[in-house]
Amino acid sequence: MVKIGFIVEGKTERKIVESVGFIQLLESLNIELVQPIINAGGNGNLLPQKLTESLEILNEAGAEKVLILTDLDDDSCITNTRKRIAIKDDILVIVAVKQIESWFLADSEVMSLLLNENFYFSNPENEPAPFETLKQTFLEKTSRGVGTKDILTARMLKHGFSLQRAAQHPNCPSAAYFLNKLHSLNHNIV
Repeated sequence: MVKIGFIVEGKTERKIVESVGFIQLLESLNIELVQPIINAGGNGNLLPQKLTESLEILNEAGAEKVLILTDLDDDSCITNTRKRIAIKDDILVIVAVKQIESWFLADSEVMSLLLNENFYFSNPENEPAPFETLKQTFLEKTSRGVGTKDILTARMLKHGFSLQRAAQHPNCPSAAYFLNKLHSLNHNIV
């Protein structure tokens, strides 16, 4: 069993990583989640000089690999985001395009359940502001808002949001990349 530590950009990423469904996914892949999950508090804190202490904490807790989960936000490309963050070759940087909430748009099953109608969003990772799109969709379809990102994330997870389903969406390659990297961790193909 490989022991993995996580440093995440914010609360949404942390909630996903600490969710029961995600932990079950890790266990099915023979991966142990190392605690604590470190919330960097924004992508501006995901810089080499600011990550040293977090990496030490995870290494002392037994992490054999560290994954950093962040959003692309306004960076020009995933490669630049990875280069900006990565401080060592054994750190794996996962970048959600554009924001991690696009993965929620890609999980048609949970979105259909919450909207009480069939839902399919054709290009979730092309949305410049997926959280805003989610807010608008919920207002239009249910006459209810979604509250904050925290509230929406908790609701999505409570109703079964799945990285696996987001990764199956043909236009959600960052979720598929993340899932593939998790699958490869026990085979040292990172």
